[in-house]
Amino acid sequence: MAAIRHIGHLAHPGRLERGEDVAWPAGGRGMRGLRVQGIHRLARLRILRERRTMTPARPPHKRDMGRTGMTVGFIGLGKMGRGMASNLQTKGFPLAVHDVVEAPVRALVELGAKRGTPAEIASSCDIVVTVLPTGKEVHEVILAPGGILDHAKPGTLILDLSTIDPDTTDLLHSEARRRGMTAVDAPIGRLAWHADRGQSLFMVGADDADYQRVLPLLNAMGTTIHHSGGPGAGTRMKLVNNYLAIILCQLNAEALSLSQRFGLDLAKTLDVLYGTTATNGQLKVNWPNKVLAGDTEPGFSIDLAHKDLTLIVQAANAARVPVPVAAAAREAFSQARSRGYGQNDFSAMVDVACDLAQIERARLPKGYTPPA
Repeated sequence: MAAIRHIGHLAHPGRLERGEDVAWPAGGRGMRGLRVQGIHRLARLRILRERRTMTPARPPHKRDMGRTGMTVGFIGLGKMGRGMASNLQTKGFPLAVHDVVEAPVRALVELGAKRGTPAEIASSCDIVVTVLPTGKEVHEVILAPGGILDHAKPGTLILDLSTIDPDTTDLLHSEARRRGMTAVDAPIGRLAWHADRGQSLFMVGADDADYQRVLPLLNAMGTTIHHSGGPGAGTRMKLVNNYLAIILCQLNAEALSLSQRFGLDLAKTLDVLYGTTATNGQLKVNWPNKVLAGDTEPGFSIDLAHKDLTLIVQAANAARVPVPVAAAAREAFSQARSRGYGQNDFSAMVDVACDLAQIERARLPKGYTPPA
């Protein structure tokens, strides 16, 4: 569990940031947790009570550093990987790290990590964590001749956090077992800013023993861990989750562009949608803080959303499950990429819809607060 900041009496909170885990006295033993969803300009908080008690986490003491006895390698320090590796390094898991880009490696070294090549990391570490863009990189880094499996010793565990196709995940598990190693697939939920704060969600595919082996690492990187089933279940769960998350962006984009054409007030439109079953997590949690606030910097890009929709359609076809909505949404994302929006946040699909219709982009007034 990520560290929880005590804020004292709820009526007088300290300075909080969106998404931060905090706690306040609940009476008796333990603390009650809440998640900050938004901060009103007059400092009124909107919160989501998690309806559970928790004991505040403490930062690791120096005597606890390296307490697990595990040597851990981390390969892939992109938008997601860098934040998660930083949390591991600062929470008692000294790392050996590698990335094809020098800057994030240097940043981790400044936190105390060691740098290494994939071969050096594989041969010296008990657990190797990988966060790679696609199945192609997973093949090249882990499975191909000269990859991690060729250099790792028996008993090594590969913890792959990548979002890839189920066939590659299944091959990783089978090849690891064949060589006397094991693998865990644990794709990441939530966004890059969650990873930075140690608030990621993981969908884990592993047998019970391997799940327990990686659980301390996952708890250091995230706040929500779902053991989704045996090997391969994590990857498949991630595709189901992203199917809904991504197509909701296209549905939201079409609905709000229609609202713009009708000349409706955007804030009033959202107030209505939030009060009915038409609402969804993207529209209520993500969009007011991203595209509708004018921020299209990618937490999760249109390019990556298109990649995941392709994985979803291919996996569904292989399983003989028709997914016509996913196929249609993928073509909408293809169109967005062809028009140069690929590196924008996937919430910017509403900008694509408005631009195609030649209407003003949907933007909320400053200070807008969703209704409770």
